[in-house]
Amino acid sequence: MKNFKAYWIFGLLGILLVIAVPVMLFTQTASASTAQDPWNGVPKHATHVSHADIITGPFETPQDVTRTCLSCHPDAAEDIMMTSHWTWESQEFDVPWRDEPITIGKANQINNFCISAQTNQKSCMSCHIGYGWQETDDFSQAFDFNNAENVDCLVCHAQSGYTKGSYGNPADFVDLASAAKSVAAPTRKNCGTCHFNGGGGNNVKHGDLSGQLYFPSPEMDVHMGANNFQCIDCHKTTDHDITGRLLVDNYTIEDQEQVACTNCHADTPHEDQRLNEHTASVACQTCHIPYMATKDPTKLSWDWSTSGQDREEDHFTYLKIKGDFEYESNVQPAYLWFNGDNQYRYLLGDPISTDGPTMINLPAGDINDPNAKIFPFKLHKAVQPYDTGYNYLLAPVTSGPEGYWTTFDWNNAFELAQERMGLPYSGNYDFTETWMYWPTTHLVQPAEYALQCSECHGESGRLDWEALGYPGDPMTWGGRK
Repeated sequence: MKNFKAYWIFGLLGILLVIAVPVMLFTQTASASTAQDPWNGVPKHATHVSHADIITGPFETPQDVTRTCLSCHPDAAEDIMMTSHWTWESQEFDVPWRDEPITIGKANQINNFCISAQTNQKSCMSCHIGYGWQETDDFSQAFDFNNAENVDCLVCHAQSGYTKGSYGNPADFVDLASAAKSVAAPTRKNCGTCHFNGGGGNNVKHGDLSGQLYFPSPEMDVHMGANNFQCIDCHKTTDHDITGRLLVDNYTIEDQEQVACTNCHADTPHEDQRLNEHTASVACQTCHIPYMATKDPTKLSWDWSTSGQDREEDHFTYLKIKGDFEYESNVQPAYLWFNGDNQYRYLLGDPISTDGPTMINLPAGDINDPNAKIFPFKLHKAVQPYDTGYNYLLAPVTSGPEGYWTTFDWNNAFELAQERMGLPYSGNYDFTETWMYWPTTHLVQPAEYALQCSECHGESGRLDWEALGYPGDPMTWGGRK
């Protein structure tokens, strides 16, 4: 009888193990699967309250709209005024080539597209989230950054009937009350109006941000096309502070301020372990964004030195006010090591290079940097003016009755810019080549369109392994970073 009971107990334990182990394994697998489910990283947005019956109007000025917004959202303007969307400047940085800390941003720096917002306030400020800019030689007095009523709530929240005009003000035809009644959470239309059109037109600057993302196909962008993402799904926002700072207007960027694929996806997301081994040294974007400008062409070069000529004009090849351009579609990115920061960012007054092109920015990272990965960039090359006496880049006043676009007089345009830019002009100028790198992070295509092994490895591979610091294609010798 005792033996019978022992057999019965051992048998019962065996049955329980047979049942429990699969259940435990399933639970662990399900838990791991849940933890790696990318949808867990996507914010759940509450349904926005309709303002159609809350807003009455009419409004005589855009500041009247802002005052109405602040009556219910008293902290909103204060939040906005702390962000780089408002200041157009970074925090102060210590950089190795300057003795004093310095800020970087559209408000006080230059690029190699339209060169400077300071010298083209009329057009550039149409994308600033503030009202009431004015033309002035003293740029610090052009706008009251401390006036909360100048915050433009509508540019990010109006869903219909709103367009910005000159100097950041609403276009003359805008019905402010109608626009205010339509407010809701920001959509791709709100963000894209400015970010798709930077540099003077659709897809000019970035190459991966254009009007094609308003209504993209699933093959064009898996997030916005296949899953109808809005920009704020990845660019998460707290107190109006939006993550995802632009490399070109910063020197270093804190990790918590950036958008990363691993905010939603696992850092080893592939079923094939050979692919997972790549994620230590290759950014997700490198394989999953094989081309930029897949529909709308992007500008790859701009030669200011040829402007002012009476030639046949075309938006994609030549304009008298701007010079010669080169646009391309289906552009293969340039590839560099990148750790998320800049190694260098040209600052006003920095000397131009005497050995090759002057870098407006240079992404940081190399093969020995544990935080760097091979990353795709758009490289924009320009020929832009510099002062031959002081040996630094110049920014001409372009708009206005005395600006270059009216007079086509470079000397006059540089003389007008002296006070605005805070840099003296020697009276002599020439043109020099500059390079500027723009990270490629949008137009993420479905996995079946990602780069295949042969597109990077082999004789016809797109990566320059030696330029990246390898002795050759790692596939031929089994090397790794």
